[in-house]
Amino acid sequence: MKVLITGAAGFIGFYVAKRLLEAGHEVVGVDNLNDYYDVRLKKDRLALLEKSPRSASFRFLPIDIANMKDLEAAFAGDVDHVVNLAAQAGVRYSLKNPASYVNSNLVGFGNILECCRRFEVRHLVYASSSSVYGLNAARPYSVRANVDHPVSLYAATKKSGELMAHAYSHLYNIPATGLRFFTVYGPWGRPDMALYLFTKATLAGEPLKVFNNGELRRDFTYIDDIVEGVIRILNIPATPNPEFDAAAPDPATSSAPWRIYNIGNSDTVAIKDFIRAIEEATGKKAILEMLPMQPGDVESTWADVNSFHLATGFKPATPLKEGVARYVKWHREYYGV
Repeated sequence: MKVLITGAAGFIGFYVAKRLLEAGHEVVGVDNLNDYYDVRLKKDRLALLEKSPRSASFRFLPIDIANMKDLEAAFAGDVDHVVNLAAQAGVRYSLKNPASYVNSNLVGFGNILECCRRFEVRHLVYASSSSVYGLNAARPYSVRANVDHPVSLYAATKKSGELMAHAYSHLYNIPATGLRFFTVYGPWGRPDMALYLFTKATLAGEPLKVFNNGELRRDFTYIDDIVEGVIRILNIPATPNPEFDAAAPDPATSSAPWRIYNIGNSDTVAIKDFIRAIEEATGKKAILEMLPMQPGDVESTWADVNSFHLATGFKPATPLKEGVARYVKWHREYYGV
């Protein structure tokens, strides 16, 4: 395959590019290298790709997917598969800078879809988020549940992306698969995520800001499991559901070649247990600063991955303690702690 990966300098994009290169595929990576978080981390990820034994099969283009002209140039080299991981991430930041979410997650993704149409891409796989479940209180989260009540603009843009992809699949027969990621963590992770913030504070003997007075739960999914899921589904282009009933439509499938899946660890972990895993890995006691619930946040996430397992034969299963220990080891080495 010749795969275009957007957000290739990002956390998940870096790992997906690495795996595809190791498997013998060609990769075109694009990223605008914005300063939402430390650009050095993004450049260090890129450096590993560019120094890998398969670097001759990797081409990087520093472009913004919201710029259609530049994006067309990236597609022009006979790209046959696309993994769209470029997005403005983060729930809380969407309260401060909503325009960046509209620009990247809506305008940029619209450009991706239009290029997939023009260049006749065989399969588009794109990142959605567990955030789309919003006010839905049913657990575990099912891809067949209603997701019409987001509680953040970030979540709303991710839900919008799923709908935009469906329209293009229906109109132009483009196989498109959306993956709702659940709290991805691991080495090379983003510094705005809880694992980095909690590890940094614990090692420094500083207070951890724990929201909702510690009464939060998350379905933490290790990066290797996410990447394995992306690679597997990339090789399974979305197809129409022959049993799709327009009178009682299935939210996860369609009469078009469009599918939605959850990728999570199928477990919901209390934040207090997450912190205990960090304490065990660092050998230090955390200092907790209990704070109220943050706007745009949800109390818990928990993925039902049955449909994904049926489609791919794979189910994430990395134990939290093991994944956290791997991250802490990397954190100490990378940040020199």
